[in-house]
Amino acid sequence: MKQPIGFFDSGVGGLSLLPAVSAILPHEDIYYLADEAFSPYGDKTHKEILERARIITRKLLAFECKLIVLACNTATTQVINQLRKEFSVPFVGIEPAIKPAALTTQTGVVGVLATKGTLNSQLFHKSCLEHGSKIQLIEQIGTGLVSCVESNKINDPATFTLLKSYLNPMIDQDMDTLVLGCTHYPFLLPVIKKIIPSHVQIIDNSKAVAKQIKRRLVEQDLCESSTSSSTHSYFSSATKSNLGRFVNQPINYLPL
Repeated sequence: MKQPIGFFDSGVGGLSLLPAVSAILPHEDIYYLADEAFSPYGDKTHKEILERARIITRKLLAFECKLIVLACNTATTQVINQLRKEFSVPFVGIEPAIKPAALTTQTGVVGVLATKGTLNSQLFHKSCLEHGSKIQLIEQIGTGLVSCVESNKINDPATFTLLKSYLNPMIDQDMDTLVLGCTHYPFLLPVIKKIIPSHVQIIDNSKAVAKQIKRRLVEQDLCESSTSSSTHSYFSSATKSNLGRFVNQPINYLPL
């Protein structure tokens, strides 16, 4: 029996990782759980996020998931270390890509657009100290952007105006590299590219996360050996889910 890889996020954001994962792990089944009843995570306390993460981890383990991906920057930076202490299953997380941004920038000015929870986390500050000491980091909380994605308002004029208010001050400070510090934000790329100059590099670490997932599976001898086609299953903790706007499959209601 194939064991799936479990993904969870507060909503649709983690879906932005799946194309890269499927590209290098085409035979792996995926269970994606959106905790939409508790979305967004970005403005929740550490205690609240940890409790939800524990509940979701237990549920994914009940589904016999062999590896769990915290497909959310906020959850990763807030609670992944604690989860690793409490559960034996391997975890892979996602955090703002400060290191590749520091290696990419020519002006030495890097913008980081992320949630409040991510920017205030110890893991983010540790990454900044390790990789960002020689560059100028402009941190911007993306208040409201997750809701723009979740409510399918990506192309609304109000979303464009909101993004301009966040990005223009970074551009004015000679930013040449932009880190998207939330898995929801890649869905806003068509709008972001209308605002930032063409020379600004956008750092999306979905491929790096996919490689890390494969690395951990290989280390644990958990790679799928069959060449059968993979299946993706989608679950939401909310009775009315936004996942259906992004995936052409039934969404299973999973009260948590």
